[in-house]
Amino acid sequence: MTARVRAGLTEVEDLLTRCAHSDHPLIREAATHLVAAGGKRFRPLLTLVAAEFGEPTAEQVIVAGCVVELTHLATLYHDDVMDEAALRRGVQTANARWDNTIAILTGDYLFAKASMLLADLGPEAVRLQAATFERLVTGQINECLAPDPDETAIDHYLRVLEDKTGSLIATSARFGALLSGAGPTVVEQLTRFGETFGVAFQLADDIIDIAGEAEQSGKLPGTDLREGVPTLPTLYALASTDPESARLRELLSAPIEDDALIIEALDALRTHAAMDQARATTLRYADEARSMLDGLPDIPARDALYALCDLVHSRTV
Repeated sequence: MTARVRAGLTEVEDLLTRCAHSDHPLIREAATHLVAAGGKRFRPLLTLVAAEFGEPTAEQVIVAGCVVELTHLATLYHDDVMDEAALRRGVQTANARWDNTIAILTGDYLFAKASMLLADLGPEAVRLQAATFERLVTGQINECLAPDPDETAIDHYLRVLEDKTGSLIATSARFGALLSGAGPTVVEQLTRFGETFGVAFQLADDIIDIAGEAEQSGKLPGTDLREGVPTLPTLYALASTDPESARLRELLSAPIEDDALIIEALDALRTHAAMDQARATTLRYADEARSMLDGLPDIPARDALYALCDLVHSRTV
């Protein structure tokens, strides 16, 4: 299985490079910018592992792996514009290197390339991608809005993550199982696993942004603080009523531009109870995802998915 997945990822990478190509020099440079920067390639990896529950060598699986990664990359171009981010995967963001217009249109270009590939996967795949895209956009819009009157900021944030992150990871797993011919029950189980694990995966990144090093996340620690992007640890800290946390709540109430204040906020957060709360929530999602694997065929692919859940544990300690 390991050899098949590695070979499959190589094929996905080759197809990604071809899809990002353009005869127009600027489009080619901008579109290959994040492709060349690398990344976890987690979504196509999950597609390939899920395909192990059917016929793993099905040609359509490689195409689907490329589709989900192109979609993910496209959303990163748009996210960086909205967050005014300067660094992504250790390199300048497209909006910082060029401008917002180029970054947005490059994201649109990659969405178009994903759609072209989808056309060869059949109407069911097209419908699945359209539904996923709807959820991605819904999550992005809700991120810009205040919670509903009967909803806490933390519940609102988790709902946003289910749409923004969980939906595409769920689709990555579903594509692999569906296009490899896995049975309907397996397809549904892997889809549910993907969404729940996707939220855990993002929450782990939230913790790393505060507690980790730049090498872990591909961005400087405290980037989310600097950009005023809410994350689970900061939301738990803001919800605290502890008088000793008043200074931290004041710091977190707006984007932090001063480097000294970033360091102060990071130091305070790293020892705050909010970090333990965030870790507990992250591990709850990871454990829930793990339980969704019970009943799947006992093959190496299931062990690999169990290992992904263990990875969330190791990334959050």
